[in-house]
Amino acid sequence: MYQLTAEDRELQDRARRFVDDLFPYEEEAEANGGHLPADVAAAMRTRAKEEGLLATNISRDLGGGGCSMLQQVLVQEQVGRATNALAWMLSTPPQWWVPVATEHQRERWLRPTVAGEAGECYAITEEHAGSDVSAIEATARREGDEYVLDGVKWHVTSYNEATYAFFQGRLTDGPHAGDHAMFVVDLPSPGVRVVRTPAYSHTIAHHHPIVAFEQVRVPATHLVGEEGGGMTYAYEWFRFERFMVAARCLGATERLIDEATRFARERIVSGSPIIEFQLVQAMLADSATELFAGRSMLYEAARGVDEGRDRKVQHGQASMAKLFASETANRVADRAVQIFGGRGYMRENVAERFFRELRVERIWEGTSEIQRVIVAAQLAKRGIGAIA
Repeated sequence: MYQLTAEDRELQDRARRFVDDLFPYEEEAEANGGHLPADVAAAMRTRAKEEGLLATNISRDLGGGGCSMLQQVLVQEQVGRATNALAWMLSTPPQWWVPVATEHQRERWLRPTVAGEAGECYAITEEHAGSDVSAIEATARREGDEYVLDGVKWHVTSYNEATYAFFQGRLTDGPHAGDHAMFVVDLPSPGVRVVRTPAYSHTIAHHHPIVAFEQVRVPATHLVGEEGGGMTYAYEWFRFERFMVAARCLGATERLIDEATRFARERIVSGSPIIEFQLVQAMLADSATELFAGRSMLYEAARGVDEGRDRKVQHGQASMAKLFASETANRVADRAVQIFGGRGYMRENVAERFFRELRVERIWEGTSEIQRVIVAAQLAKRGIGAIA
């Protein structure tokens, strides 16, 4: 099925076994702020590295897995099957950085990240600039051999786990005044402080604080690519992440269907297992059908990247995949809670956890509404034949 090669399936199975071994710790993580026991976390990180499941999106010459986009999707789909973001340790470093990183940046940040010895976070979103990245108000100004960064960033995911941040700001002077630029900021650094760390619906170890950058000075060597290139890098990151979000959502969808089906076989009401009740059958059948459709869409879009399909077409299809998979996962989570009944409202239940966790997938890396705008724009410019 899905025309996967033997190599694809071996990688998929390896990632699946890894994630399966995290399932027994989900309830403990839920009760402890999303954290695994320290010894378990250390052992799993070591195993991830040994089994070649880290940095699948980075070329082998930089220490990564050198996987195709389809293979990256296959791994991240398995990542999505675990609640509490426990499988996020199978990280995908910033692939978009590779072509523009200087040798200094590769050695100081990129290679350690690929090796699992460092980690990044993105300080891009602001209070009044979410999906519309162009609206950010943070600034960067050049002073000799340094840049001075100012701004308050929201939803800085994984800040508490990161060793450096990508900061995006608007240049205040020079030939690119008004354009965006991106910088690497080591964490901690003078002038960087957490304003507050809001509580979110999900229970995961990665926080999403509001972070202030106040007169933060970084050497010019911390500029990513060129002045004026910030938006380009942000869009490349968004495109890639939309594929990964879609993959993780489909993994969650599969887990939910599997768990709900198992329960429906075992739950007896009025002398019969509820899987024999047509209304329950309808929920499971609709969920399985949507999973099949979502996978077919995502795998086809991923193959398009591997085949070098037009970048704008890739962008549109990434939006379609993210839109469909995230909306599907939310519908399936709702159905699963309903099938489990009162049990589905208990935090010890996988459906309840996914019901909370999956809601954000329709928001971050571009809301469902933004994805629809992107797809509609492709239709207007290229017609249906170009993207579907």
